[in-house]
Amino acid sequence: MNATTQPLPTLAPPAKSPFAHSPISARIPGNKGIWVGIFCELTEFALMFSVYFIARSHHPQAFSAGVEQLSLIAGTANTIFMLSSSYAIAQALASMRNDMPKTSLYWLAAALVLGLGYPLVKFFEVRWNIAHGLDGSAGIFFTTYYYLTFNHLVHVSWGLLGILWVMVRTYLGIYSATDHQGLEALGCYWHSTDLIWLTIFPLFYVLH
Repeated sequence: MNATTQPLPTLAPPAKSPFAHSPISARIPGNKGIWVGIFCELTEFALMFSVYFIARSHHPQAFSAGVEQLSLIAGTANTIFMLSSSYAIAQALASMRNDMPKTSLYWLAAALVLGLGYPLVKFFEVRWNIAHGLDGSAGIFFTTYYYLTFNHLVHVSWGLLGILWVMVRTYLGIYSATDHQGLEALGCYWHSTDLIWLTIFPLFYVLH
């Protein structure tokens, strides 16, 4: 009796891994230029934070006393402004990806207004500090404080100019759902500047 030939079982295709990246998600957001700038920014502040910790280790009492003299309300307000502005940038990017450039423009305007709150609060904070004798010559804590916060303010100012530039390009219809690297680059830079402030805030306004 001849053996019956059995068909070979059909192998199911391998299941797609939930961790597999699509070509869009795998690429680096923004462009190489902005990441070079971010790397330089982070390197600069890494060095300044090193100076902070060295100074704090040598003058712990001055740093503990200095925190109590700064305005926690001003620091908290600036933290809220920075986080809210970053949220608006993220929403602007999401709107552009969903092919809603007009909505993206509105979110960029919100990000600009919220971002402008940072230098405004900083202006009144410094004015109050100086009126109470808390200038750069008031001790090592305040020298370090002004050095870091003013450098951060410079980077925030560049970011605000970047928001204006991206708003103009969005208004002119240069960006689209498939081509908006400039908006992505702005988001990357603004979020990195935000992260730096989230490091500055507890070091100068919270930790004793």
